Amino acid sequence: MHAMTTKATNPDPDEDDVLDGPRSIYDVDPPDDEDLWFLPPEDAAAPEDMLPPGPRADRGALFDPRDWRAAQAEVAQGLADLTLTFGALDERLRSGPKGWTHRLALMDVSDLGWWTGDRISVDRLALWTGLRIGATGDDVQALFRAGWAVRRLTSGAGPSDGGWQSGLAAFLDRMAQGIDEVPEAVADLAEVMDSAQALHPVTQSAIAFHAWRALSQGMGQDTEAAVIAARHAATMGRGGALFMPLALSGPGALRGIGTPEEKLNAWVRGAGQAALAALLHLDRVSAWEARAREATTDLSGRTPPVLIDVLTAWPMVSAPLAEELTQASRAAVQRNLDKFTERGLIREVTGQGRYRVWAAAL
Repeated sequence: MHAMTTKATNPDPDEDDVLDGPRSIYDVDPPDDEDLWFLPPEDAAAPEDMLPPGPRADRGALFDPRDWRAAQAEVAQGLADLTLTFGALDERLRSGPKGWTHRLALMDVSDLGWWTGDRISVDRLALWTGLRIGATGDDVQALFRAGWAVRRLTSGAGPSDGGWQSGLAAFLDRMAQGIDEVPEAVADLAEVMDSAQALHPVTQSAIAFHAWRALSQGMGQDTEAAVIAARHAATMGRGGALFMPLALSGPGALRGIGTPEEKLNAWVRGAGQAALAALLHLDRVSAWEARAREATTDLSGRTPPVLIDVLTAWPMVSAPLAEELTQASRAAVQRNLDKFTERGLIREVTGQGRYRVWAAAL
């Protein structure tokens, strides 16, 4: 108000006081330099929090291997039980049909989606991975992530093959063509994992899971973290199991919070339950396969035994998917699906007249 009064009573204001536009009631006279109390003295040293950033912090310190080694010692009994169960699963998959790994991957990724929020059912995931159909505008990205997870769980090199930095970059498809620079998050996780090489593969997998969730900024980091961990944990086996199941019995392994001991305890307990669930499921699949082959010995043609192979490797199949996988005609596939249903070998799970899906009656 003082400024407005001055302008009103001064018919010849100085040139410095002329404004470019109308002034408001909130304008005040410019203060003198000595009144700028909020500025530090010119000769004052800059506070520490205003100094330029220094070297990047050691990411390994975020997941100190000494803390995880102590946690590993505390959960030694559970870790031994998990190793034993996974060893049995590894041997079962090594001596069983190749399709079993694919079946478990579809089921584990579908169950994982209920924790990540993608929520892709097994039948839709089967259609997407088998025929690349079933996506809508709302969930196409979720299907892409789920399909990527199934591929990474069932084939290709693991995230640590050839060293964590190069192996992880290739595993996550983070290296663009013609660009040799490793993404910062990948380099950070590689640094963390290199510091944990002396620990058990299961402990390392738990570190990889929690570290990638902390370091990555992508939308699919939770799925990526689980897949990285599942593939790396399987390095404790003999090559029969390409991944360690994590979600078949619920997301208990993925919900660990708190101290390294609390996280590792939840990880070991949840993974042990998932591995046991996978082992029991394969027992049921094996029993079903034997029963199905015996019950279809009177059926002629090549379609019945091939259809049994398909139903062993895929938890759920539609007629178009079965047609693609068996390379039989639609009529032959539908005829055999009907016969399998009549004999109690499979069941239709949708209850619809169209877009029907079948699963083995385990």
